[in-house]
Amino acid sequence: MQFSAHQKISSDYDVVVVGAGLGGMTAANVLAKLGNKVLLLEAHNKLGGLATWFTRQNNQFVFDISLHGFPHGMVKTCRRHWNSDIANHLHPLKEVRFINPQFDLKTSFDEVDYKRHLKETFKVDPHSVEHFFGDLKEMNFYDNSQISNRELFDKYFKGRNDVLRFLLEPIVYANGSTLEDPAISYGIVFSNFMNKGVYIYRGGTEEMIAKMQMELLKNGVDIQKQAMVKEILTSSHAGEKRVEGVVISRKCGDEIIKARSVVSNGNLFKTLNELVGEKNLSDHFKSELKKVRPNSSSCQVYMGLTGIELPFMGDLLFTSEAETFSTEELLSPKISCQTFSMYYPDMRPGKNLYSVVSSSNARYSDWENLSEAEYEERKKYLIERATSGLEKVIPGIKRHITYTEASTPKTFEKFTHHYRGSSFGTKFEGLAVSQKVSDEIKGLFHTGSVGIIMSGWLGAANYGVIVGNKCDSYLSQNNQAEVNL
Repeated sequence: MQFSAHQKISSDYDVVVVGAGLGGMTAANVLAKLGNKVLLLEAHNKLGGLATWFTRQNNQFVFDISLHGFPHGMVKTCRRHWNSDIANHLHPLKEVRFINPQFDLKTSFDEVDYKRHLKETFKVDPHSVEHFFGDLKEMNFYDNSQISNRELFDKYFKGRNDVLRFLLEPIVYANGSTLEDPAISYGIVFSNFMNKGVYIYRGGTEEMIAKMQMELLKNGVDIQKQAMVKEILTSSHAGEKRVEGVVISRKCGDEIIKARSVVSNGNLFKTLNELVGEKNLSDHFKSELKKVRPNSSSCQVYMGLTGIELPFMGDLLFTSEAETFSTEELLSPKISCQTFSMYYPDMRPGKNLYSVVSSSNARYSDWENLSEAEYEERKKYLIERATSGLEKVIPGIKRHITYTEASTPKTFEKFTHHYRGSSFGTKFEGLAVSQKVSDEIKGLFHTGSVGIIMSGWLGAANYGVIVGNKCDSYLSQNNQAEVNL
């Protein structure tokens, strides 16, 4: 059932899912298909979380928010946990291009082509290349290895900053990885992309989310948008904390929804510090949470094009003016590094739309203390860097850019409620804390962008599957316990 925005919900549920990003939506769908009574609550006026879009100038332009592309594994996840129609609309990108002072090359962004470039373009020893890819394939989350990305790259390509750029730069844009992060946070994600390249939903994010919403409703999930959850209710039983439901903030007064379990797809910090409340957490758990670092944020510039039939220039363009590669440079407010996501008319068949989205990584701290005037001036600088950067790649395109708009870490914070505008959730240590939420409070589970690995569309959806099954197991065990009583 689709509830209207302010409609009262006079029912109890097996599960309330708070937040309808891809993790929350997938968890809700998994739980409903397993026979649970599920309510999905979303504070925004649309589902999808960061898998979202917006229109401008009477729908003349449609802009996608998330970075252009995800691994082939999303096809399998959608087919198994959503439906074949959604999976069949996932298509590979044709070409990824790198343009920087060290090299200018095109790639299909898969293992075969990457190995070819490493051996032929970069003249890397073939044995080093094969052993590097072999090591990546053996990586998994349960490894105890503490090796960092820096140590991994020094092991195989020491002194080769150009190779480092070729291998690491795309993943820094995808999940905020740095050289100091654990190597598995890079290796697992990079290997996923190397499997069969980069994919995208053909038809636009708005169509994919609409189909997911229809699938949720078909499977019996109740949905309410513009429903702001202000508290996750807990109680104590024999010294054990247990979830009881949620409180929705309404104009006409707060509403309590009782539930046997709650899955939060909200930011990890907001979920625990605000919705649950520190007073309901043990001292040990609070100390572990305080060690979790938020990941970096992003800036984007949305450019609408008219009066042009743009030839194919690549789907993703990783550009940089920096002479050498560093993850710090990618975060610099100078914006010397940008990724251009190119949207051609075949992205949304039947609509003759050309648009480009520029993405750059960012620190929230570079934006949080600006005055209103400084903030607007910085946004103008973002737009100028994006349009000028695109002009360097495609001469003459600037005069066809008829609409521009910029987003910042503050924008991400406003619309996602993510702590400090993080667009990649938390650093690696956040995953362990997220996984232990259900041990701290029985019946409460967390899914979302945590630990770098669970970032991006595929990571978020897969974590939703994992948490959905974990929640169902908890509910089944409780059902059995009640029967035995």
